[in-house]
Amino acid sequence: MKFIILGKNINVTDGLKEAVEDKIGKLEKYFAPDTEVHVTLSVEKDRQKIEVTIPVKGNIIRSEQVSSDMYVSIDLVEEIIERQLKKYKNKITDREQAAASFKQEYLDNDYMEDEEIKIIRTKRFDIKPMYPEDACVQMELLGHNFFVFMNAETDEMAVVYKRKGGTYGLIEADI
Repeated sequence: MKFIILGKNINVTDGLKEAVEDKIGKLEKYFAPDTEVHVTLSVEKDRQKIEVTIPVKGNIIRSEQVSSDMYVSIDLVEEIIERQLKKYKNKITDREQAAASFKQEYLDNDYMEDEEIKIIRTKRFDIKPMYPEDACVQMELLGHNFFVFMNAETDEMAVVYKRKGGTYGLIEADI
């Protein structure tokens, strides 16, 4: 595994780097040797946060953990990713191209899926073209965290969502 470790508001010391590589390196048994692991360590007040993103063909495996101690956050994130890999093995390796990112032993192992993903409700609604700012207002009026709409500027489907800190985000398809 190839580690790309960045720090935000924190100096990535050799000790932190070693802790990340040791702990996240335990996941090496699942991935091909050339798999990149993007790790971002950040500090905000008393929050020690680690974000781990592992791009594999067709999917992104991602987890973030926050605690008052960076080393605890590192331990937690490794456990979460390993649980995700076992739980969703069949789904993330279904596509042939995705399988190339993983070691054969992982692909050969059978893991029980705790819960099958089931869609229990479908909603249908008219989508009218609107500007992203209007979509944010509509989202607030509905009391939702996101809102799907037809962007009047691009004539494409888009999603606005509420971010931490009271700001908004816009998701557009990159076709």
